[in-house]
Amino acid sequence: MNVVILAAGRGTRMRSATPKLLHDFCGRPLIDWPVAAALSAGAERVIVVVAEEGPLVDALPEGVLVARQAQPDGTGGAVLAAAEQIDRDATVIVLAGDVPLVEPSLLRELAAAHQRSDAAATMVTMVLANPEGYGRVVRDADGAVERVVETKEPSGASAAELAINEVNTGVFAFSAAPLLEALGGVAPVGGELYLPGVLPLLRAGGGVLATLPADDPALLAGVNDRAQLAAARVEAQRRIQERHMLAGVTIVEPQSTSIDVDVEIAPDTVIEPCTQLRGATRIGSGATVGPHTTVIDSLIGDGAQVIHSHLVSCELRAGVTVGPFAYLRPGTLLRERAKAGTFVEVKNSDIGAGTKVPHLSYIGDADIGEQTNIGAGSITANYDGYAKHRTTIGARVKGGVDTAYVAPVSVGDDAWTAAGSVVTGDVPPGALAIARARQHNVEGYSERRASDVKDA
Repeated sequence: MNVVILAAGRGTRMRSATPKLLHDFCGRPLIDWPVAAALSAGAERVIVVVAEEGPLVDALPEGVLVARQAQPDGTGGAVLAAAEQIDRDATVIVLAGDVPLVEPSLLRELAAAHQRSDAAATMVTMVLANPEGYGRVVRDADGAVERVVETKEPSGASAAELAINEVNTGVFAFSAAPLLEALGGVAPVGGELYLPGVLPLLRAGGGVLATLPADDPALLAGVNDRAQLAAARVEAQRRIQERHMLAGVTIVEPQSTSIDVDVEIAPDTVIEPCTQLRGATRIGSGATVGPHTTVIDSLIGDGAQVIHSHLVSCELRAGVTVGPFAYLRPGTLLRERAKAGTFVEVKNSDIGAGTKVPHLSYIGDADIGEQTNIGAGSITANYDGYAKHRTTIGARVKGGVDTAYVAPVSVGDDAWTAAGSVVTGDVPPGALAIARARQHNVEGYSERRASDVKDA
């Protein structure tokens, strides 16, 4: 089976500098969805027809072939552009690149139905209550397919044809050799070669034209503007979340939750409302994520809890607690049972097992041992104006509140820091670092100041 995906076109209504098929759709570009469906369906060759080389080609998976349609001359012209890469003896499936919800099962079923019927062409059709904008499937008195009538122009179809509610979805299976031969005889309409134009030619040559009804119109919904993108995304989210829920994940409020297609979640995890799980995120079993949490490309271990927080490219191991209102940035590792609490920011740091950074702290470029407690309001001052430096804090350290660790600096195991200290030198194991000015009280200061103001 060869699959030809038509990604070339004259432009869309996306109103965007980004090519339509590179817009994000639940964690993958739009073009990746039909390509992934074709590969999962077992296609020996997947050929994507593009208008020009560029970012769209660069986004395609390895092994996908590319054909260039130099002139925007319609769907038939797009298939002709791929002709040299199509196996003449194969079944060829043709579909658009903007149908992200197409399922591998539909493509497999289409190929099988085409081969069973020994047809020259098999067309996926739908019956719609409102078929506006779709090509109508015209049948003869015996019910056999004659042709497809395009309806882009009001004058292109008669009133009787416009009353037909069986429509062409744009997904076809062909026997390759007859298809390519017939394409050479299709007459252009308005400068375009429409792929359905081959149907009357195949029928005239004695070929059978078969159809495969699609029961779910959402499977083949196209995306041409941002409103259609949003509508398709709602359906994609329903499917993604249903898959997770049937696998043992609790999603408390699906309508306020967003989960990218490649996210993995183990059973008995709870996803609370208003949570986004994006990219290559993986979550273990028995965890709680949310509410109001965003997790991007991160690993969350078994039994972890992440509440009201934002995580990017970090790793949380088993039993970790995060939030509320924490920000974990790339390179952060929280080892088993560690804590990053309220209004804590951590970046490029290794936080040891059982270590707590409870609240109001910034930890950047640091390595902290196990069972350490970082006092509230503490920071690692990692930048000296020229370069970033690391802070090393040992195991079982007791950090006082409002401690600033000025990197590069090292604090030994079992050490202490006094509240309000600015630690600029290494602290030996077991020592107490006091790095602040001695308090001096000025008696009668308020009275003296009031007198000075009065005299002035």
